[in-house]
Order: sequence, then structure tokens, then C-alpha cells
Amino acid sequence: MRRLFLVLTENLLLFLIGMLAGPLRYSGYTVAESLQAGGWMRLALMVVAIQLAFYLFDLYDLPATRRYRRVFGNIIKALGVSTLLLSILFYAVPKLAIDRSIFLIAMAIDFLAIAGWRLLVAWSSGHPNLGVRERVLILGSGTQAVETARATLERRNTGIHIVGFVDNKPELVGKSLINPSVIGITDDIASLVSRYEVDRIVVALEDRRGTGVFPIEELLNLSLSGRVAVEECACYYERLTGKIATELLRPSWLIFSRGNRLTDIAYHIRRILNLALALTGFVLALPIMLVVALVVKLESRGSVFYTQERIGKNGKHFKIIKFRSMNATAEEATGPVWAEKSDPRVTRIGRILRKLRLDELPQFINVIRGDMNFVGPRPERPVFVEQLSEVIPYYQQRHLIKPGLTGWAQIKFPYASSVEDAFEKLRYDLYYIKNRSLLLDAVIIFETVKTVLFGRGGQ
Repeated sequence: MRRLFLVLTENLLLFLIGMLAGPLRYSGYTVAESLQAGGWMRLALMVVAIQLAFYLFDLYDLPATRRYRRVFGNIIKALGVSTLLLSILFYAVPKLAIDRSIFLIAMAIDFLAIAGWRLLVAWSSGHPNLGVRERVLILGSGTQAVETARATLERRNTGIHIVGFVDNKPELVGKSLINPSVIGITDDIASLVSRYEVDRIVVALEDRRGTGVFPIEELLNLSLSGRVAVEECACYYERLTGKIATELLRPSWLIFSRGNRLTDIAYHIRRILNLALALTGFVLALPIMLVVALVVKLESRGSVFYTQERIGKNGKHFKIIKFRSMNATAEEATGPVWAEKSDPRVTRIGRILRKLRLDELPQFINVIRGDMNFVGPRPERPVFVEQLSEVIPYYQQRHLIKPGLTGWAQIKFPYASSVEDAFEKLRYDLYYIKNRSLLLDAVIIFETVKTVLFGRGGQ
């Protein structure tokens, strides 16, 4: 909702500035004249181009907007890029052009207005009495409760404020667990909700057995009265972080999830869309692929393509196709090993291909063949799957759906190069499996385009 709020308010702000730029430049020029003869369409085009640039430069990515200096720099970059692209478009299609002086005045005011607006938003978000803030009380004081609070404190821009912890241990009252302290005991939870104006209670009790430990009646009354929302710790953590905390997970959480079952219609729509996207991508990327194939062949001896066995849906093995980015003898001495940062086995051209994800382009063929979807968990090698399944709970569950050319974990977490990284990426994969939808797929595809354009995450 905070992201939507930013998009809508800045959409309105940019459009208003576009309408007022004409009267500011020319005396006697009215707002009505700015909208006549297709003027509103030109303004809409300018607004869309600017907001698209804002998206590409992470100005609508809330975790990336914590530091105002970075936001300020990205505003300059985004407006610079959109000014350049719109100028090229106006030159190529004169009918779409906006008066040059009006356009430049509008872009200058856009910079001042958006920079000032973002400064106001950043200030109000951190102010205790301003901004959209949700006051949360955490029920529990153990590891789950502390980790939940830590995840919230790391995301201060979400507008969530932890008022404190509550548990059934009087000796903990007043003790600081991480930053918020224990402010009361479970018997007083109703009065604490009123005193601290709590909007949500997050249940993070690790042991709910026995009387007096879990205040069932009090939580039931608070929830049914509409005074406060009551939410499971795992659900809150998932919604907050976009990943599933496997240490908080119970099998029932996945069993009863809504996103697991696809209707026949949704299944066929998904397959048609995957096929259409893969065919379109293959055709558009074909000239690039020809150039890549040529430079790979010229740089080092060996095959242009590299096939490797991977694990697909329900444990089915298939051959993934990539452009070769390593020396042809990369694993002859070591066998399968994790890729490392600045891996010496990667060729000079291969390093560029990996940075821009161009080595993945032949996988359009895997999607067309039905081995993979466009979006899904990345397929892993059998030897690593066997190793990871032994040490990571729920790892085999990522094979319940087809693997993807890109995925939620790929846009949220950098390249996995260790068991710890694989564990973290599994959290995102399980989130995708539980919540997958065509809308989420669209979000992932747009984010992947941004990732590729800026060369992020490759290794």
C-alpha cells in the first residue's frame, strides 16, 4: 500500500506539473490549452516514461529507499534517462513532441517537486506521530519473537512500529530483548492493547501448551471485537519479508496454502503464456545469441553451448542449455563445486555473459520444450540437490513445480554459492510456491528485466 501510495501521488504530481508548465512559460497560456489537441496524451506519455524510469532506478523499491542520499541520486539519474529517451522520441515522432521550453521547465520542476516530496515522505515515515504506522505487539519472548522483531526493525520504511513484547513471565517485564522491551504479561494483554493503541498482535509463542501460557479467550475477544488484528508469527514474517522462515514453519502452513492448486484453465493459460514468452524471447534474442556464440567460440576452445543435468518437477532429470562461460576443462579435476565470486574458471567473455545473464538465453529452448517455466525456482544439479536435501528442511518441496528461467529468489537474493545461500534462497522459493499467481509472475518478469539491464546478481 505504501508503494501504491507513492506511485499514485507522484503520478498526480507529475501530471499537474506538466499542465502548469505551459502557463509558467508563456503568459496568457492556460491549463485548458495544455490539454487540448492531444495535449493530455502527451502529458500522460511523459508521466509514464518518468515513472518507468523511477521504477528502473529502484525509486519504488521501499527497502532501497532507506537512505535519502541514494534516493536523491536516483531521482537525478531517472529524470536524466527519461529526458534523454523522451527527447529521442519527440525527435523521431514530431506529433508526440511537447514544446521544448515547456518540457525543460516541467522536468526541472519535476526534480524539485519529487525530491521535496520524497524528503517529506522520509521524514513523516520516521516521525512517531505522523505517517502511516501500524503499532504491533509481539506475544512471546523467545527466539521466534526476537527474530520477528529484528526483521521488522530492519524494515523501518514499512511504517510498522514494535511497541514491545508480552509474555507470561513477570521477571522479564521491563527487560529489553532487542530494542523494544517486555512491557507486560499475558494476563494484562487487553489493557496493554488499549494503553499502547495496538493495531496488531503477532503470536510468537514457541510453547502454547498449558493454561495461562496462551491467552485464547483474550485474543478471541480482541479479534472478534475488531479492535486489533491477531496474526500468526509465520504469516506476519512472510508478509513482511517476502520469504518463508523455515524455522517457524509447520507443514500445515504449506498444506493449507491457497496458491498450491491451479485450476485446469489456469494451468493451460500458464502454459500458453510460457510458450508465447519463450518463443517471443527466443526470436528477439536470436541476433544477440548469434553474436554471443561467435565471441564464445573465438575466445576459447570448446563447445559454444554447455549442457548440464538438472532436477525438474517431481525430481525429473533434464538437460539445461547455456552458453559456455567457463573453460572447457573447468570441472575435470574438481568435479561439481559451487561457483565462487571472481571464479578463476570463468572466461573473460563468460564473466560478461554471466553479469548480463546472456549465458541463460538458450534456456528459452528448455521453456519451449516444457522442461521449465518462465518463472519458478532455479533448477539445481542432482549432486547439490542430494547434499542440500540432507541438511535443509523442506528442500525437496521446491521440486513440486517446474523450475524457471527466473524466479522470486533470483530477484530477491544474489547468486547462491554456499549451503547457507541455498538455505536463504529456499525461503524465497517456498514463498513463491505458496503464493504463485500470474500477477506475481508478471512482477518477477519485470524485476528480472530491471536486473538484467543493470547487470545485478550475476557471478
